[in-house]
Amino acid sequence: MEPENALLKRAYALDGDAEKIRDLYADWAQSYDGDTTRGMGYVAPAIAAEALAGALGSAEAVLDAGCGTGLVGRELDSRIEAAIDGIDLSPGMLEQARGKGVYRRLAEADLTAPLAFADNTYDGVVSVGVFTSGHVGPGAIDELARVARPGAPLVVTVHEKVWESDGYPEHLKGMEKRGLLRIRAVRDAVYHEKEGYRCKLCVLEAA
Repeated sequence: MEPENALLKRAYALDGDAEKIRDLYADWAQSYDGDTTRGMGYVAPAIAAEALAGALGSAEAVLDAGCGTGLVGRELDSRIEAAIDGIDLSPGMLEQARGKGVYRRLAEADLTAPLAFADNTYDGVVSVGVFTSGHVGPGAIDELARVARPGAPLVVTVHEKVWESDGYPEHLKGMEKRGLLRIRAVRDAVYHEKEGYRCKLCVLEAA
């Protein structure tokens, strides 16, 4: 099914250019929650938060990478006791996330570049809506694994449109072979119910 929302069409037409991504989400920040949750049936944040909560042991802090307006953070806050930090490319989206009052810290960050965190910082990592058309490629998962403590769960959604074409299966298997993570489960999951999109829900473990 093709997306009907004009901003969603812009999102899927992106080519990875950081300034275009910032411009899109500056335009979309204020209406994003309503457009996606009510308009598109965006259930991936709840599904991913549930998966991370189920895989998480005792934890002090988790990272929401590409947190957007804080939809995942809000879902996590109702399920876990750990502090939640969020990073995103868009200042406008971070402003919306800050208003939800569920994050310990929020910071602007480009997931296509090295992250400003030490190795082994987080007890869990989640990333939803990031690994999709024209946004961030599979190489960014390396950084998510680096900042996670050994044994920490990483839960990542990958849009069905890019799973094969952008080489996610091969990349994850390569990371596992290099001893960077362990693949615990990869399953089909609903992404946008009303738009008819699905994703791969990847449950990984930092090595």
